[in-house]
Amino acid sequence: MAYKVFIDGQEGTTGLRIVERLKNRSDIELITIDEELRKDTAERKRLINESDYTFLCLPDAAAVESAELCDNPHTKILDASTAHRIAPGWDYGLPELSAEHRAKIAASKRVAVPGCYASGFNALCYPMVKNGLIAPYHTVTCHAVSGYSGAGKKAIAVYEGENKPDEFNSPRFYSLGKQHKHIKEMMAVSGLSYPPIFSPIVDDYYNGMVVAVPFFLRAMPKKTSAEAVHAMLSEHYEGQNFVKVMPLMGEGVLENGFLAANTMKDTNKMQIFVFGNDDHIMLCSRFDNLGKGASGAAVECMNLVTGAEKTLGLEL
Repeated sequence: MAYKVFIDGQEGTTGLRIVERLKNRSDIELITIDEELRKDTAERKRLINESDYTFLCLPDAAAVESAELCDNPHTKILDASTAHRIAPGWDYGLPELSAEHRAKIAASKRVAVPGCYASGFNALCYPMVKNGLIAPYHTVTCHAVSGYSGAGKKAIAVYEGENKPDEFNSPRFYSLGKQHKHIKEMMAVSGLSYPPIFSPIVDDYYNGMVVAVPFFLRAMPKKTSAEAVHAMLSEHYEGQNFVKVMPLMGEGVLENGFLAANTMKDTNKMQIFVFGNDDHIMLCSRFDNLGKGASGAAVECMNLVTGAEKTLGLEL
């Protein structure tokens, strides 16, 4: 028997990519809403409650509304918006973090798909806090660069338009007020007591991203090294299908000492790197903001909930 799957908001970037990942699966029956009824609350409610699984690919307020439309106790919801990522009753959809996270997702009826930046940050910092290499009160900074596909429809139209301003040809810092919407989940999920200083950059390429978190070794609560941190992360993610720790310093992986941000585009892979010297280290995660940072993560979580092969519908 095929599972009925409804995607509320399937016309957006994340929704379209989820469709691409599911459309050829024999265990999935995609149910769709007529174009003229996309904003009809009664029809959306009917389809949500008819489905076994509903993906919410909507702005936050609309995602909250859609979740509240569900009164079928058997329907499971996976929300790709920011709305429920730290909300009570919702499980955080980054299964590689721990066996506990995987078990909660597998048993969940409400899964919050992580934000793209937060996925990269938490993959680096959760093991650091959990293993005592940084204290919860540690002051953490984070820099990240992403392709413009995550910037929203209006920004995408500018980047791809004929009259693109010259500034759009350059990397651009944003969220300068330090209130990025991913910060709350970055702090809550990583185990940090204080929000990180987060400096994201959007650049003139479509998809792919790198999240970087530097640390002074002298500020660590106990003596450590790049080698020790690399060994800890390698053990933490051993056996995971999609998150892999690369050789120390990226040896044999990176060309000429450059870490490109678009290498993992169109995959559900995340690579983790450890760089450093005797004074400080830098941890980096490299992945696709539209893959492991969005649609791929959503399908990965659904696979866990259904008990399907973990890699089904996902690239390796």
